[in-house]
Amino acid sequence: MALSLFDKYGGFGPVSKIVMAFYDEAIDSDIIGPYFEDTDMRQLVDHQTKFIASVMGGPASYSDDVLRRVHDGLNITQVAFNEMTRLLRETLIAFELKEEDVDLIMFEIESKANLIISGRDK
Repeated sequence: MALSLFDKYGGFGPVSKIVMAFYDEAIDSDIIGPYFEDTDMRQLVDHQTKFIASVMGGPASYSDDVLRRVHDGLNITQVAFNEMTRLLRETLIAFELKEEDVDLIMFEIESKANLIISGRDK
């Protein structure tokens, strides 16, 4: 049986470090930083770690309904989604994940765009 990306890169510990580094960048972003102003970042990092772990083939899972529900009302725009994916890709590369693995992770996340984007760009 093939090793999942989650196992290949060491499980929850390393994934959590990736997510924390991503949010360090995201909070500083003029585009997506404002989305996190009134957010419990510890809780968000925990949820995002589980989400990224699930995308990487780990034990956590998020249904499309859950993804839609947690992002509903946040008015996330296409521009904001693109910024998020750009920063996440850069973070994964900085953590030295192989390019083909980064592409797989990003494909999975980008395939969920319709569940996350609900706002209109101005």
